[in-house]
Amino acid sequence: MWGLFPLYWPLLEPAGAVEILADRILWSLIFVALLLTVRRGWPDVRLVAADRRQLLRLTMAALLVTVNWGVYIWAVNAGHVIETSLGYFINPLLTILLGVLVLAERLRRMQWLAVGIATLAIVVLTVAYGRLPWIALTLAASFAGYGFMKKRVSAGAMQTLAIETSVLAGPALITLVVLAGQSRLAFGHHGTGNAALLAATGVVTAIPLLLFGAGVRRLPLSTMGLLQYLAPVLQFAVGVGIRHEPLPPARLVGFGLVWLALLILTTDALRRRQRPSEQLAAASLVS
Repeated sequence: MWGLFPLYWPLLEPAGAVEILADRILWSLIFVALLLTVRRGWPDVRLVAADRRQLLRLTMAALLVTVNWGVYIWAVNAGHVIETSLGYFINPLLTILLGVLVLAERLRRMQWLAVGIATLAIVVLTVAYGRLPWIALTLAASFAGYGFMKKRVSAGAMQTLAIETSVLAGPALITLVVLAGQSRLAFGHHGTGNAALLAATGVVTAIPLLLFGAGVRRLPLSTMGLLQYLAPVLQFAVGVGIRHEPLPPARLVGFGLVWLALLILTTDALRRRQRPSEQLAAASLVS
């Protein structure tokens, strides 16, 4: 679902990125509120919101995801789908750096190699683009920060999404009122189909997040890590194969370096997960 987002946002035109973002926030809140009402989950939301530390972390997460959503929507509709995919390829590497810089974690040799290759890739892509790939770096940094904040909150996906969208609902509503006052609001002025698609942004946003929250509790982390590469792969395929965005050889080299870094990172992670199981099997044979 996340990988196919680049096909959805252009359908919302002539709505601009700011309006789409505001609609996405408000309709996500409405959709999650309905689910919480049906499942009687509001007491859990109030319990999380009553904890100041968790509320502060979710507020920070909400601000970071706003940046992520806004840049992503604008970039897709402006014809930068390939660069958005690069952002989500880089994301795991920035998550590792976040662990080093914030949590003082130590990197293994293979992880340092992957980070070094990714840094080289960014240099190559900067030369290829003629500018720093700020779209990709903004998406990667904001989503890595979002994941870091969510990791430190002990609550379900539905409850946290409800709080995040509640924090953002006021500014989103004010944005739509201002756009309406300036006669720049697309919702309700370009047919029922356009209005329905804008309203559906809540469902389109919430369902993948809820499925992710359910899946992460059921699958091994190594499997989840591999599955998360599927979204940028699909975004890359949409950008090249459907949107026909240019991919000069120099940019392809840069992407190749990023993919190499991810391959090293994934191989190292899989080996680390296999060792404890092998040791356990050997111990059982000895006993």
